[in-house]
Amino acid sequence: MNNIVAFLPIRKGSQRIKNKNTKNFCGIIGGLTHIKISQLLKSNCIKKIIVSTNDNQVKKIARTFKNNKILIDDRSDELSSSNTSTDSLIEYVSEIISEEIVLWTHTTSPFIHSKIYDKIIKVYFEKMSHHDSLMTVTKIQKFIWNAKGPINYNAKLEKWPRTQYLEPLYEVNSGVFLSSIDIYKKNLDRIGKKPFFYELNDFEALDIDWNLDFKISEVLWSKYGQI
Repeated sequence: MNNIVAFLPIRKGSQRIKNKNTKNFCGIIGGLTHIKISQLLKSNCIKKIIVSTNDNQVKKIARTFKNNKILIDDRSDELSSSNTSTDSLIEYVSEIISEEIVLWTHTTSPFIHSKIYDKIIKVYFEKMSHHDSLMTVTKIQKFIWNAKGPINYNAKLEKWPRTQYLEPLYEVNSGVFLSSIDIYKKNLDRIGKKPFFYELNDFEALDIDWNLDFKISEVLWSKYGQI
């Protein structure tokens, strides 16, 4: 378990929340960036953290830790714009990381703390006899429709079945993607053909995307946040 490298992409700017990654969060200087680096450093299973960014403020925050486990990748503005595709970033990861197992995570998931990372990594190694990668998901077992009608139950058999009998669906919450660098190179993807779904609860999976998310997360962090 000592060959895990965390890939933490943080681009400059934010379309919905100004300076989302670096603004003070619940009184913490360095905000979400400081929190996430702290959580990754506290993990017992992560040997290296690559902070990939074009944001000088993020680089400054990373350097305050004075820890040689942290490597700063000066990502180009071209690969850091809002128009940059995830596929392009995946290809870039395979260029800067060579032999390790990659744990891709984000600052916007502050409630995935060090103990959760260690548990996810442990489960990854336990499941690799039947799976080739892992991604975190949120289970959805509700009435899900598209424009044509329900998609996870047959209304012709029963119009409103009990929710516990509905076919579960899984939202990819982007908290963690965990796979070998070989999968990045061979599949051009951050998961393999048979990923294990690691379920996070709604609290753990909370993703900060909008101003309301930020405000709610600050309230929750003041009571439940941990490194």
